Amino acid sequence: MDYVSALVPPVVMAVFFVGVVRVIVKTQGGAAKAKEDAAVDAALARAEGARGTSAAGDA
Repeated sequence: MDYVSALVPPVVMAVFFVGVVRVIVKTQGGAAKAKEDAAVDAALARAEGARGTSAAGDA
């Protein structure tokens, strides 16, 4: 019965991993995609703006 206790954790982790991947795949796109993309674009623009400001201040 030691083999059963040795196999349970990997099996549980595999099931959990498959569940997480399914959730990620199902939530791609959809109605909120444009809103999420806009939020990412805004965050990237802020980061690039902050980097450009600090680089200009260093020169």
